[in-house]
Parts: sequence; structure tokens; C-alpha cells
Amino acid sequence: MSNGETDRQVAGIERAAVEALIRGEHGDPFSILGPHAFAHGLTIRTYLPGALGVELIDAVSGEVLGSLEQSSVPGLFSIRIEQQVPYRYRITWSSGVQETEDPYAFGQLLGEMDLYLFAEGNHRELGKSLGAQFTTHEGVQGVRFSVWAPNARRVSVVGGFNGWDGRRHPMRLRQPSGVWELFIPRLTPGEVYKYEILGRDGLLPLKADPMALATELPPATGSVVSAPLQFDWHDDHWLEQRQAQQGYQAPMSIYELHAASWRREGGEEGRLLSWKELSEQLIPYVQQLGFTHIELMPIMEHPFGGSWGYQLLSQFAPTARHGSPADFAAFVDACHQAGIGVILDWVPAHFPTDAHGLGQFDGTALYEYAHPFEGFHQDWDTYIYNLGRTEVHGFMLASALHWLRAYHIDGLRVDAVASMLYRDYSRKDGEWIPNRFGGRENLESIDFLRHLNDVVAQEVPGALVIAEESTAWPGVSRPTQEGGLGFAYKWNMGWMHDSLKYVAEDPLHRQHHHHQLTFGLLYAFSEHFVLPISHDEVVHGKRSLLDKMPGDRWQKFANLRLYLSFMWSHPGKKLLFMGCEFGQWREWNHDHELDWYLLRYGEHKGVQQLVSDLNGLYRHEPALHQLDGSAEGFAWLIGDDATNSVFAWLRHDKDGSPLLVVHNFTPQPRNGYRIGVPKEGAWHVLLNSDAERYAGSNAGSQGGLFSEAVASHGQPQSLSLDLPPLATLVIKPQ
Repeated sequence: MSNGETDRQVAGIERAAVEALIRGEHGDPFSILGPHAFAHGLTIRTYLPGALGVELIDAVSGEVLGSLEQSSVPGLFSIRIEQQVPYRYRITWSSGVQETEDPYAFGQLLGEMDLYLFAEGNHRELGKSLGAQFTTHEGVQGVRFSVWAPNARRVSVVGGFNGWDGRRHPMRLRQPSGVWELFIPRLTPGEVYKYEILGRDGLLPLKADPMALATELPPATGSVVSAPLQFDWHDDHWLEQRQAQQGYQAPMSIYELHAASWRREGGEEGRLLSWKELSEQLIPYVQQLGFTHIELMPIMEHPFGGSWGYQLLSQFAPTARHGSPADFAAFVDACHQAGIGVILDWVPAHFPTDAHGLGQFDGTALYEYAHPFEGFHQDWDTYIYNLGRTEVHGFMLASALHWLRAYHIDGLRVDAVASMLYRDYSRKDGEWIPNRFGGRENLESIDFLRHLNDVVAQEVPGALVIAEESTAWPGVSRPTQEGGLGFAYKWNMGWMHDSLKYVAEDPLHRQHHHHQLTFGLLYAFSEHFVLPISHDEVVHGKRSLLDKMPGDRWQKFANLRLYLSFMWSHPGKKLLFMGCEFGQWREWNHDHELDWYLLRYGEHKGVQQLVSDLNGLYRHEPALHQLDGSAEGFAWLIGDDATNSVFAWLRHDKDGSPLLVVHNFTPQPRNGYRIGVPKEGAWHVLLNSDAERYAGSNAGSQGGLFSEAVASHGQPQSLSLDLPPLATLVIKPQ
């Protein structure tokens, strides 16, 4: 036996340890590999399966210090030298020669404070700490890998750079944090990698990095080493203005879109647009329509495009479908320079079961609850985050901050909040586990949401967190100090359901459903609401917004214009899904672009023009946005005329100046309809949704009007109006 080998030892180490290393089961490779001092010098060992030879090079002079001797175990090389010197290896492979420093010659990588904050759930910058960080360490450029897998027996970094061989780069475990780490010298951005994890019961499928900053283009599932995002932002003025305009008085009109199907290059089923192409085409369109914000359905990397992004696995990486992280940053920057805010859908409730993902990450339920009554969502076939675990709590908190800070995102729309609040959400009796007090509330998720909203308010002033929450949970948008959840806004799902049900009724029968439009105003000021007509309302057989409308072609378009006018004049911020703004006939299909050809036709062009004018009116008239969350900004005039299906109200700005809004939800014109008004003199019709400009019949009051000294509806003056069929009038005193 050579190199001092015995029956019990190989290359100076216990044979059992070497055999564990070969099998990929050694949990502490640094105890064997790299430099190790002995009485008269240093032993250096490396395990490079497949290498033909290894030389030791003086890292300063470049002098060859000697050749490492291969032991009886193929790939295990060692050498003894008399004194410590900076060194690197020159490795001969069948494919060529490689020079690199020894990954096992470097000391510990992550600081104790990093590990402590991670374990505590309070590390705010995980995207710059864990995962794959391209950096310079001890004077050498390379990539620092770190991953949380506390119950693993061994974790290795694998990729094309090591032939996907888990024996080549096993990692060091930092106890008690459960974080494994390794610095791989000379590795550069662009490298694809995963983690090979040996769990308690054997080898797991290769895992993508939970904190990857970039990924391969699906259907490939690898993580990609990314250089730190160093983007030259030009949105300082936007961010300053955003912070100065904190509060609920500013207009907010949101255009929701799915980036992969808004437009495509080459037609309906063509190539997805890049972020650059989207900025060139989308931004002018949004400006033309007058929306204040766009909301992107999840752009975090997700394996299956048909999930629309809601089953995502990379909480820190923008999808590669549209370009690089820097490309996405440039898109956000361009939006800001054009005066458009960017909101992202963000999903902290659940994650998919793909084998390369977070599920059973180290062979145990790590990110998810262990019991299926807590940790598995039957409706969506997904795992549920265990936000009661401090590391998972901190992971998701850091993800939210990552998008808001690294990418200057203006707001996060938190998906499926109702499923987070209740342990029995969509579960039958006997299929859920009560909280520690025996109740149905998910106390861990509630704590997380409150903590999230407090941290965002403190650390990213001006950024919004919006809840998609469909229950009667009290105080969703109330400050946490007052016992609320702390969200800036809540989606008004009740308004959406009631109003869509009402407008789908035949106008002849609407008188029997009058309450569906009036009921929402009983609670309209109990929260800060967004009125959402989202993607969920135009899929899965629900039909497009235009096709929900009753009647013939003319009535469908008139009803759509009326409904949009009702929405824009109703208290609450606005959200409209793409395609609804021009009357898409077909249901939304994530694999096809919108039916842009429809804009050749006058009715569709008219709807689009109406949305543009509604946004202009909404932004220009303070009465339509300043007091959205306050009853002081709204007053009923007519809420009880069910027979005629007429509704009328006043909107007020903070100075008390009124705006009159009247809706006729029947196709019957109503001439000489008297409505009380608070001011004497001239009034002017700002908008008639039946105007010729919108491809309407051009009926009803238009232009200037004068009040009469006839008391009506509790007001000293009144107007005699001609109400156009299936239409809205917005009228202002001059």
C-alpha cells in the first residue's frame, strides 16, 4: 500500500470515513479534504473522481510544488508539504486541464449574525446572503453557496462544472442553524446548478435553490448563478413622489395583466415578448388608457405556465421566460419613468409539489406543515407554507422585501389570504387541526401577515401590500396597532360577486335584484377597498366580461359600458383585467394573446375609448378618488327606485364639492327624470356612456344643464334629466 496506507487508513484518514466520502454519505467533508496540519507540516487532500492527475501550484509564484499522489481509492489524491502556502490545483481531466483553488481550503463563509438572524426569522436580506452569491472571498473570485437543510445527512452542489457528481462538492454544515455552505472558486455567473441532498431515507431528487436569483428557462428546472443586480436606476423622482403621496386620497386605477399572453410576437400563439418588448408596447398603451398602475400576475419563476404563475417555486427569481433579472429591473424602471406604478402578485400561501421544489426539501417537511390536514391544499394540489416556523417566516418576509427593494416594486397583491387565515379553509369536518386555543384561525399566518405589513410600512415607505381576501374577516386594512391585519387595501370580492350577478340579469328582472347593487354600499367604507374585475372572472366557463352581459349585440356593449361606468364612479380603487378594456369576446386563454383584431370594430374601440375617458375623469375629478374610504365622500340620492332600475348618488371631494352620478340599468330611455341636486345654477354633463364617441346611440342629456328651484330627494334644487338607455351620466356643477 502506498502513501502510508494501512488496512484501517487511506491517505492518512480512517478507511470508514473514506468509504463514506465515496458513497456520498460523509456529513463533514472539511474534516477530510483540504489542508490539515500535522507535526511536521501539512497534508492536503482532494477527492476528484475521474481526474487523471493533480499538481499543487504556488498561488503567488506559479511554481509547481509537487504532484498529489492518488491513493488506492480512485480520485482521492493527497500530498504533504512542509509549510502552509497559498495554493491552487492544476487538474488534468480527459477533456483538458483546469486550474482552481481548493474549495476546502477556505474558512467558514457566513457570519454568525447572518445565521442567527436567519434562524430567528428576521434576516431581511436573504437574497444577498443565502443561495448562490457571486463574490470575492479571501481574495479569490467565485460563488458562495448556502442552503438550509437541517435534517440532511449530506448536501452537495452539482452542475455542469462538476459533471453533476455529488461527490465533487459536498458542503459544510453550520450547526445549529442547519445551513450548509461551500465556496467554489472561479465559478462565474451563468452556471446552472442544483443541490444533491442525502436525506434520512436516502438520496432525494435534485433540488433547485430556494433562494436562487435566476433560473433556467422552463421546462428546464435548474437554478442559475446570477451576478448581483447592479442596475442603474432612473426613478428617484418616482420613488420620492410615491413616498410623499402615501395615503388613500390619490387615484389608483390598476390594469391587471398576464405578461405571457397580453401580446405575442408573430400572432396569437407566437413567441413570448421580452421585458424590453413589453416596455416598448405595454407602457404607451397603459399611458393611453390612463391607468395609474399595472399589476402583473406572478412573474416569479414557476414550472408550469398553465398555473399562470400562482404555483411558483422561486420566491427570489423573476421568470426567465421574458429575460434576465436586469431586463426585468429595466422594465420596472421604464414604467416608473412613464409615471406607471408596478404591483406584483405574490404568493405566500402555498407552493407546488414538483420534485425539484421545496416539498420535503431535506427529506422532511421543512417549508410545509408535516400533517396533510395542515400542510396540503386539496383544491390546488399544493403544499402550505408553515409560517409558524421562524426560518420559513423569515424566508417569505425576505422575499417580499426583495421585490420591493431590489426591483423597486410599488406593491404586492397577496394571493389567497383567506386560505391563510383559516385552518378549515375549504376543508370538511374532521379534516383540519384546530389552533392551540381550539379555534379555526391560523395564528401563525395571522402573525406573519401582521409582521409583513409592519415591516414593509417601516422599511419601504410608500409601498403597498394588498390583500385578496374574500371573507368577512374584520379589519383587514386596519392598522395592526388597532388590531387589524395592516394591509393597505383589500379586494372587495363581495362587491364583485354581487355586481356581476346583477348585471348578468335580464334588465326586465333587475328590479327584483336591486339590493345586489345597494348592499355593497352598506360596508363600502368598512375597509380600504379595491374593486376587482380580475382574471378569475373571465376563465373556466365564466365567460368574458362582455359575454356576461345580457341581450343582443347592442345591449351587450351598452351594458358593458354601463357596468364599467358604474365601477369607476363607485367608491373604491379600480382593477380591470386585460381585454376587458376593449370588450374581448372570448374567455382569456393563457396560451393565446388577446384578440387585438377586435379594435377594428367601432363598438370595441368605443369601449376602449370609454375606459380611457373614465380613467381621465377619475384622475382629474377629486370627488371620484379623494374620499374613497370615507362615508363623507358619498351620499345616496336615489337608491330605492327598483321599478325603473335607476341609481343616483353624489360623490364629494374633501372640500365638499359634489359630482352627480346617475345610472339607468334598463334599455328604456327615461326623459324628464327629476333628480335633486345640492347646488343652484349651471351643471355640465362630463360623461354620457351612451355617447356616439363610445359607439352608443347618442341619447340622453349632454352638454349644459340648469337646475330648477324644485326640491327633490332632500335637495333644494333639481335637474330634469333625459336618462339614456343602459347608460351612466356624470354631471358636475359649473
